[in-house]
Amino acid sequence: MPTTVELTLLAITWILYFLLHSVLASLQAKRFFATRLPPVMPWYRLLFNLIAVLLILPPLALLWFYRSDPLWQWQGAMAWLAYALMLLALVGFIWSMGYYDSKEFLGLGQLQRGQRDGGDREELRISPLHRFVRHPWYSLGLVLIWTQDMDPARLVSASIVTAYLVLGSRLEEAKLLRCHGDAYRYYRQRVPGLIPRPWRFLRRSEVARILGNRRHPWR
Repeated sequence: MPTTVELTLLAITWILYFLLHSVLASLQAKRFFATRLPPVMPWYRLLFNLIAVLLILPPLALLWFYRSDPLWQWQGAMAWLAYALMLLALVGFIWSMGYYDSKEFLGLGQLQRGQRDGGDREELRISPLHRFVRHPWYSLGLVLIWTQDMDPARLVSASIVTAYLVLGSRLEEAKLLRCHGDAYRYYRQRVPGLIPRPWRFLRRSEVARILGNRRHPWR
């Protein structure tokens, strides 16, 4: 069983990771580098992703080192339900990747264009999952996190990651509002953020209205 000091170290490592991730993802950071170091900007997104992958290794390593007996473990029918939800979340991740601009997400589009400003040029996209939640990857991530058996280290990690996803979704929405204005404001009013609700979803006709009758990538 990990000590309080070890769990505190794990928590601090996660918090520092997410703080740096949020700072580097912010428009302010991008504009700072665009002003001070313009030649870096075509590489910014690519470097951001590389840094994110490298810096997540320490908290994941601590999570592995501090593994112990579970505080709770899914049993019987609940275990089957947890595994089914986990599998559905993984399938949802893989399926939904086809509706994102992978070149923009990875940073290859910015590199090919030689983009030197600090703005985000990705178009507003509404995939099938986006009709039911505004942040489907975050929602699927929460399913993957909380369907796990929980030991103390996993519980600390799951709690901090959940808090970050909630806060991060709000930071991302502030950026999306600045980029897409009234279209995203209407979308946000119609669709819940992380937890789907049967009575709140976007009809296909509304998708067409929001996107200005552009062809949808999922038609």
